[in-house]
Amino acid sequence: MRIHDREPQQWSERNPENAALVVPLNTIDHTSLPLVGGKAANLGELIRAGFSVPPGFCVTTAAYTLLSDVAGLAPILAELASTDAAETARLAALATTASAALLHALIPAIVVEAITTAYQALSNGEAPIPVAVRSSATAEDLPSASFAGQQETYLNIVGIEAVLTAIQHCWASLWTDRAVNYRANLSIDPRTVRLAVVIQRMVNAQVAGVLFTANPLTGRRRESVIDANPGLG
Repeated sequence: MRIHDREPQQWSERNPENAALVVPLNTIDHTSLPLVGGKAANLGELIRAGFSVPPGFCVTTAAYTLLSDVAGLAPILAELASTDAAETARLAALATTASAALLHALIPAIVVEAITTAYQALSNGEAPIPVAVRSSATAEDLPSASFAGQQETYLNIVGIEAVLTAIQHCWASLWTDRAVNYRANLSIDPRTVRLAVVIQRMVNAQVAGVLFTANPLTGRRRESVIDANPGLG
C-alpha cells in the first residue's frame, strides 16, 4: 500500500466543500446518502431506530473522490458514459482500466490519516481488531434496483495496512465488469456514481444471512425470504 504525500492544503482544493472523509455510523441517516452511500445510510437509520448494529465508521465518498482524482479516472468515465450498454466488450475493457487505475493509485495521506485515526478509535485501545470492510455505493439499495452483490465485502480484516488494502479493493470494485454492465443497463451515468466504505467490528456469528422483505424470485411483497447459513455467511 503506497501513500500520496501531497500537502494537505492541496487536498483541500480537491474537496472544496470540506466534506468529512470519515464519519461514525451513529451520526448517519438517510439524508447522508450522497456522502456515505446506500448501505451506510441504512445502517445509520437502523441505529437510530434502536436496532443492534455492530459499531463502526464510514469512509465517505469524499475520500473516494480524492483517490479517483489521483487515479485520473475522469476521462475513463467519460468514455464509459458515451458507450452503449450493448457494447459489452468495450464496457468490459473500460471497466478493467478504471478498476486498475484505482488499485494502483497512491492513497492520499490525508485519507490514510483519517482512516487510521478512526480504526484506532474503534479498537478502543485493544490490539488491532478484526473488522468487516463493506462497500456502500451511492447507486445502491434504490427502490428500482438493489445492486445486491455488485461491489465487494471483506471479512475478518485485521490491522490498518490490511484495512487500507481492503478499502482500496472496495473502491476498485465499483468498476468490475458486472457492476458496470448492471449500471449501463439501468442507464445510470457512471460519472455520477461514488463509493463509500463501511468499517464495522466483526461479530462472532453462529448464523448469518439476509432477510428479503419481498420474495426476490417472484417479487411478491406478501412473502418474506430468509437466506442464512452457519458461520459468517
